[in-house]
Amino acid sequence: MIRKLRTGQYRLYSKKTDPKTGKRRNLGTFATRSEAEQHERAVQYFKHHH
Repeated sequence: MIRKLRTGQYRLYSKKTDPKTGKRRNLGTFATRSEAEQHERAVQYFKHHH
């Protein structure tokens, strides 16, 4: 899940909330949306191939 920040950067959040904090886990902040999308795909890949 990608959200645009007020700074103009994009942040990738986990889809599920973190049980410890009750918030979504921040999976990285990126300068461009395409970078964030690429990382999101990489995260999905690792989730399903280990």
